[in-house]
Amino acid sequence: MATFKDFRNDVKPNWCPGCGDFSVQAAIQRAAANVGLQPEQLAVISGIGCSGRISGYINSYGVHGIHGRALPIAQGVKMANRDLTVIAAGGDGDGFAIGMGHTIHAIRRNINITYIVMDNQIYGLTKGQTSPRSAAGFKTKSTPEGSIEQAISPMETALTVGATFVAQSFSTDLKELTSIIEAGIKHDGFSFINVFSPCVTYNKVNTYDWFKENLTKLSSIEGYDPSSREMAMQTLMEHNGLVTGLIYQNTERPSYQELVPGYSKQPLTQADLNLDKGYFDKLVTEFM
Repeated sequence: MATFKDFRNDVKPNWCPGCGDFSVQAAIQRAAANVGLQPEQLAVISGIGCSGRISGYINSYGVHGIHGRALPIAQGVKMANRDLTVIAAGGDGDGFAIGMGHTIHAIRRNINITYIVMDNQIYGLTKGQTSPRSAAGFKTKSTPEGSIEQAISPMETALTVGATFVAQSFSTDLKELTSIIEAGIKHDGFSFINVFSPCVTYNKVNTYDWFKENLTKLSSIEGYDPSSREMAMQTLMEHNGLVTGLIYQNTERPSYQELVPGYSKQPLTQADLNLDKGYFDKLVTEFM
């Protein structure tokens, strides 16, 4: 049986010391081992940005994609090889700016993959500009007088477009984060996990201490029911989205793969792709 050490490789992360992404990497490795995966059964697909490097730091199949395009690649990988556990990963700029269209449609499509967003409310790799998650008034190199734009609310957005698994965690809470990723992997459908992952270099507002003072654990809210979409939305609005835990899960809606007519139980990677001449000629005649 694999342990989290089996998901380590010899590539040393070059994230800044103290970056929250270290914990996300560790949580993915621990969760993969805890659910019984082997490295060859996992594919990690990432985008661009500091967080995009994560696919190279985990001993599994991996693709370091292009900006905002981790989800199209991840969905293609899953459709081609349904036996692989597929995790897409990226930052809030990657997922909620250039990749927002892909994020929304992947959520509503409900393909059986897990999407982890490392949310630091800033563009870190390009040296500190506002992201779609930066609050109004947030001062950066690109907004020296403060941002005049409203920050996007990803959890509420996910609920409105039909998400079947929505969760949020904080990078310092490795136990909860690992547990949430495990649940996301086991969920039959699209699992959307937002992780508050502070940037210690460029974001001096949304710091570890700031999150510790402002976050509320859903487990501390008496009577909270993650199967209630209405309660999930109301709770998010009451706490300005600053909650951690399993926000919402719908186990009744079938995944995309279950609804595709004729979707083979055998992965495309194992299918015989050779066509006999008779069948090939028959296909050709349809276009003549």
